[in-house]
Amino acid sequence: MRPLPDPSEAYDALRGQYHSTRLLVLLEQHLRTVPADRLLGVTAFDLFVPGMNFVFGEARCPGYVAVISTQRLKTSPKDQGLFRERVLKESVHEIGHTQGLKHCPDPLCVMHFSEHIGDTDRKGSTFCKECHSDLVRQKVG
Repeated sequence: MRPLPDPSEAYDALRGQYHSTRLLVLLEQHLRTVPADRLLGVTAFDLFVPGMNFVFGEARCPGYVAVISTQRLKTSPKDQGLFRERVLKESVHEIGHTQGLKHCPDPLCVMHFSEHIGDTDRKGSTFCKECHSDLVRQKVG
């Protein structure tokens, strides 16, 4: 597998963060060079989109690329289980977007928008019935 492109063009020095939409462009370019139908980038960089202080991740909706950041998902070294759970939830959430799923009003659904880490901790790692049905419908249709 070829190395990922240099992400420095996505860095905003004033904010000290990386513009996640620009990272998606780099991932789309990289996806053309690898044998995969989807690509999830995982980074420790702090991410943002204009108009928001930060994002846990971003995806093309629908699309083929997504990115998540572990920066704001970190926990104490003693609680690595919670860290892994957070990474799983945000990964499933962003991959759900690549499949065309939108944000869900159910606070327990993995597709619920996480405004802060408490939202991520509260929601589950699976789709609610409605989001699961939407996903199945999109696969069949």
